[in-house]
Amino acid sequence: MSRTEGRRRVRLIGLALVASAALVLAAGATGGTSQAACDEVVLNENSWVGSTANVYVMKNVLESKLKCKVKILNITEGQPAFQAMADGKIDVVMEDWQNLPGTPYEKAKSVVPVGTNGITGVIGWYIPRYLLKQYPQFKTWRGLKGKESVFKSPESGSQGMFLGGDPSYVQKDRALIKGLGLNLKHVVAGAEPAQVARWSQLYKQKKPVLFYWYDPQYLNAQYDLVQVQLPKRFAGCQDDEKKGGDSKKYACAYPSYRLDKLVSADFLKSRSPALRVIRNFKWTSADQNFVANLISGKKLSKDKAAAQWVKANGKKVNAWLK
Repeated sequence: MSRTEGRRRVRLIGLALVASAALVLAAGATGGTSQAACDEVVLNENSWVGSTANVYVMKNVLESKLKCKVKILNITEGQPAFQAMADGKIDVVMEDWQNLPGTPYEKAKSVVPVGTNGITGVIGWYIPRYLLKQYPQFKTWRGLKGKESVFKSPESGSQGMFLGGDPSYVQKDRALIKGLGLNLKHVVAGAEPAQVARWSQLYKQKKPVLFYWYDPQYLNAQYDLVQVQLPKRFAGCQDDEKKGGDSKKYACAYPSYRLDKLVSADFLKSRSPALRVIRNFKWTSADQNFVANLISGKKLSKDKAAAQWVKANGKKVNAWLK
């Protein structure tokens, strides 16, 4: 072997050792295992704009930070979504309101809760504050009794109108009205946009309106609404009127809802790096309402609204990525 060939061989061996050392260091930094690539992640967007805000912020983060391919579906919450998760159509639900004992996903082995998204949801009966000034007794449900005709509408006839929520939402108002013995007719305008259009029109006309509503909801910052106090919850209080039974069991306030994130069992086993971000995702009602307002209030596109929030909240986003 010539001296030139010997020096070349030494250099090649040296380079190989350096490369090997780099691989060892890289493996040590990741716990000795390589991280799986982020393939397609399917998020489910529900029909309320708060869900849209959650989903599109997560989409932005997964695409921009982890280079995931994100697909969004629009399947009704609850059992339809759970079945879609079992069928491998949905990987992630970012905001589920159905986490009380006995609700469907407790029995669905294909659906796994991975913690709260940081928000507590509130559902109840609401009226405009101007109406409360005129009828102070409407502060509680007892004050409605005997005054139901204040809420009469063309649809309700001689009864007062109770404007129900989107039929796909968690609600028990038909049974609750009956259980409380109120002379109200439950009227459904349609999906949330139709319901909002109806009560907000009455609000702008300073007319009486009693309706199903909830928080977080960005419109609560635009309209001065008051929650009507319903009877306190009691042992055996029921919340799913689809189960039927004695209406008296429904005569109590809605519970507070811890808003959960859910993933499919298959996605949980996938080793996708997106799972870590989804587990860590938490924000506030104010965060959600900010993005929701950009989308529904200011008519910004869903992607642009999400990008604006992500850009302004790097510290929170970085915490999700850890």
